[in-house]
Amino acid sequence: MSSPSSENGAGKAPSSESDQPRSLRLEDWLSVAIMAALALITFANVLVRYFTDSSFAWTEEISVFLMILLAMVAGSAAVARDAHIRIEYFAQSGSAARRKRLARFGSLMVALLFALIAVLSVRVVWDDYRYEETSPGIGVPQWWYSIWLPVFSALITARALQLFVRQGRPGAFDTTDEEQAP
Repeated sequence: MSSPSSENGAGKAPSSESDQPRSLRLEDWLSVAIMAALALITFANVLVRYFTDSSFAWTEEISVFLMILLAMVAGSAAVARDAHIRIEYFAQSGSAARRKRLARFGSLMVALLFALIAVLSVRVVWDDYRYEETSPGIGVPQWWYSIWLPVFSALITARALQLFVRQGRPGAFDTTDEEQAP
C-alpha cells in the first residue's frame, strides 16, 4: 500500500500546494492552534500535579473537547485533499472512467453522511440549549461544546462536495502507464 503522501488514491501524483483550495489553510492553522492548546493544557496540568499533588479539573474536559474538534478539522482537511482512507485495490484498479466513478461515488457518500450528521446534530445542540445541560467537569453550558459538531460536519460536507466537483473535471483521472500500479 502506498501512503497518501505518495499518491492521492486516484492514481495521480499528489496535488501541489497551489492546486489545493486557498481556504484549506484555515483547517491547517486550526489544527496547529488546537494541537498547541492541547500541549499547553496538558503540560500545565503535569506541572501542577508534579508540584502540588492536585490537578486542574477542567483540563480533561477541555482536552477531550479539543481532541474531538481536532478530529473534525483534520477530517475536513483530509477530505479536501482527497486523502481519506480507501481500499487501494478497488480505488486504483480498472479504467480511468471506473476510478472516476468510484471516487465521485465516495465523495458523494462522504458529503451525504456529514450532511446527515450536521442536520441531526442541530437537534442535539438545541436540546442541550433548551434543557440547560451543563458539562460534567466544569459546569459550562453543554451546547458550547456540541455546537461545533454541526458546524464542522457542514464544513466537511462542503469539502466533500468541492472534491466531487474537482473529480468531475475532464482529465481528473488521466494517468500514464508508469503511474498506474498493477
